[in-house]
Amino acid sequence: MQTRFDVVAIGHAIVDVLAHVDDAFLTAHGIAKGAMTLIDAFRAETLEHAMSNALEASGGSAANTAVGVASFGGRAAFIGKVRDDRLGRVFGDEIRKSGVVFESAPAKSGLATASSHILVTPDGQRSMNTFLGCASALDAGDMAEKTIAATEILYVEGYLWDTPGAKAAIRSAIAHAKAAKRQVAFTLSDPFCVGRWRDEFKSLLASDVDILFANEAEIKALFETEHFDQAFQAVRDWSGKAALTRSAHGSVVVNASHVHILEAEPVAKVEDTTGAGDQYAAGFLYGVARGLPLGNCGRLGGIAAAEVISHLGPRPLVSLKALASKAGFG
Repeated sequence: MQTRFDVVAIGHAIVDVLAHVDDAFLTAHGIAKGAMTLIDAFRAETLEHAMSNALEASGGSAANTAVGVASFGGRAAFIGKVRDDRLGRVFGDEIRKSGVVFESAPAKSGLATASSHILVTPDGQRSMNTFLGCASALDAGDMAEKTIAATEILYVEGYLWDTPGAKAAIRSAIAHAKAAKRQVAFTLSDPFCVGRWRDEFKSLLASDVDILFANEAEIKALFETEHFDQAFQAVRDWSGKAALTRSAHGSVVVNASHVHILEAEPVAKVEDTTGAGDQYAAGFLYGVARGLPLGNCGRLGGIAAAEVISHLGPRPLVSLKALASKAGFG
């Protein structure tokens, strides 16, 4: 089958509500700094009332990555679930305007569209408080088999493992991708998520995943070590490609035979780290889909991550294609 997409991403369709706060705000509201915490509708409403000068923008990890791929000039699609409510329309309109194909039908009943209240402290760290809402109802019936079969790479966010229906949906999607001989990419998403599903994630790596994304905390959590070097060696024993991000220390890209240690792209000021890993994945996946060497894929990831951390919000504000061209990628 001829490919229609470079990347099809599957994940939670979420609208982000972002605001700058100080550490005292986090303490006062009992928020775990730098982590993603699942909350209920009441907690979401409470935080929204407490946040001032908030910015509302579509988000969701895999959706952000799909938008990044499109910004590079790639062909991207997203599969996720929204409700037929205001936030659902906001999400759909924004992701389509970014150039991403989004054909998932909105739910007519049930929980509202998901939202994530993201609190950004002066050091650029983001603390996410996520009400999954309708996004948690994603199931195997939402998987578009023809879309998945027509992509170079299927990209999956680990957050989906927190809901049984979504987990089953992803297993179905991976089966479709493997049957069509497509690559499967997976992001560990969050160290707490890894802690909840470590054994299942390791099983996925052993049988289904071709490309792995993780930050330093996540990869150490996966291999239950306090030392990055030990986690790195464990990844080297795996047969796939891995991109390990290390914030200001750049990234390490590895497969069975090659290691690329890449410095972080320069940023005048870090405003918000929300979406940094998502955009790194976008650049890396775009490069893989276009057949670039792994080191160049990591460089594109770094360019995208540097752009998104320079401003508030999880998606690029300028063309990543233009930034890549400026850096010498034709």
